[in-house]
Amino acid sequence: MPIQAVEPRRLYRQIADQLRQLIESGEFAAGERLPTERELADQLGISRPTVREALIALEVEGRIRIRVGSGIYVTETPRAAALAAETDEGPFELLRAREFIEGAIAAEAALHVQPADLELLDDVLRRMEDMSHPTKVTIALDREFHTAVAGILGNAVLARFIGELFDQRMNPYFQLLSSYFENRESWRAAAEEHRAVRDAIAARDPERAKTAMQEHLRLSQLRFSRNFGEKSVGREVTE
Repeated sequence: MPIQAVEPRRLYRQIADQLRQLIESGEFAAGERLPTERELADQLGISRPTVREALIALEVEGRIRIRVGSGIYVTETPRAAALAAETDEGPFELLRAREFIEGAIAAEAALHVQPADLELLDDVLRRMEDMSHPTKVTIALDREFHTAVAGILGNAVLARFIGELFDQRMNPYFQLLSSYFENRESWRAAAEEHRAVRDAIAARDPERAKTAMQEHLRLSQLRFSRNFGEKSVGREVTE
């Protein structure tokens, strides 16, 4: 058997493994509340987004239950569901990748945009107005906007790649994170950010288009980085 390269496990999975072992060893009993996200980050010496990804992974597995405004609790019995494939990237890793790649694409789109491209973007933006979120419809519209921007370049490979990159958010981790933090208000903010991207492309300003797209995806990360309601249980929270 040939020697194969060993890929290091993503940090959030290592943290999930450590917390799972503590639960299984009885360090945290069923029904017991775990330390807060902030406390875990301080104890482990890592960022809060990494802790959040680990907690979401454990909730997908059925090991814990996150109760916004109350805390993070160990469940009585974990579901008999395996974690997603080891190759699944965490939500924040995915958004950071999109920020870099789609920023460059938006800049190039500003140099190649045609009236028909703007009509397509305007049609997507019109259909985005006044909708609840998240639903299959709003997620499809979000995807359509980002692939339409990539489509301006006239490169089918790039358009398909952006679509496939977007589709990675459909893994269980991202979907659960979305259920906590995406709502009508976040959808309205995202729609305004999409409008800023469209306007920068229409102005044929590549630097502005790049900045607008990167800002949109950076703000998306921030929307997913809000706390799980620690302030509601008597803890001061600052971001």
